[in-house]
Amino acid sequence: MAAELCLKLGVLVSPRTVRKYWPWGIDDPRARGTSSQHWATFVRNHADAIVACDFMVAVTAKFQLLYVFVILELGSRRILQCNVTAHPTAEWTLQQFREGLSAGSQYRFVIHDRDSIFSAELDQELVQGFGSKVLRTSPQSPKTNAFCERLVGTIRRECLDFTIPLNERHPRQLLREWVCHYNSGRPHSSLGPGIPDEGNRTAQPCSPCQ
Repeated sequence: MAAELCLKLGVLVSPRTVRKYWPWGIDDPRARGTSSQHWATFVRNHADAIVACDFMVAVTAKFQLLYVFVILELGSRRILQCNVTAHPTAEWTLQQFREGLSAGSQYRFVIHDRDSIFSAELDQELVQGFGSKVLRTSPQSPKTNAFCERLVGTIRRECLDFTIPLNERHPRQLLREWVCHYNSGRPHSSLGPGIPDEGNRTAQPCSPCQ
C-alpha cells in the first residue's frame, strides 16, 4: 500500500504508518484482496462437484515403465476411471476423461498437477466439453491434491506392491479387480464409514478400469 501511494499519488508514507492505520492486519486475506476461504475449506464445501486425477508409475519385470492414470470423485471417494499405458499422451489422457466423466455429469472442477501431459488443449476441452473449471495445483505442493495422492498410496500398498507386472495387460487386469473392490466393498472412514457405490445406485462397479 505504501508503494502504491508513492507511485500513484506521489505521497511518501512509511510502511509502518500504513500498517498502523490499516483496518485489518497486514496479513489478513482481505488486505490482499483475496478470498478468506482456505483451500481445505473450498474442497470440503465443493467435494461433490470436484474430481481429481493423477499419474503413478509401475515397473514391469523387464524394467519397462508403465503409467497408471486415475480419476477420483472427491465427494463419494469413487474411482471413476483407472487405466494403464506405456506411452501416455495428452490425447490418451483426454480419452480417459471422456470415458470416466459421463456427458450428463455436473462436475464443476477438475484438479490436476502441472505435468506437461496436461496440455492447454486438454484443459480447454475439459472446459468446453464438460463445463468444468481446471484447477492446477501449486508447484511442489502435493497437499493441494491430497485426496488423489492418498489414493495413489493406497493403490500401491493394497495392490501393486504385492506383484511385479509382466506386461501392460497384467496391471490393467489387477487394477480392474481391485477398483471393483475399492468402489463396491472397501469401507472408507471418511464416508461414515461407508462404501462409495452405496450412494450411487446407477454406478457400474467394474467399469472404471478398461
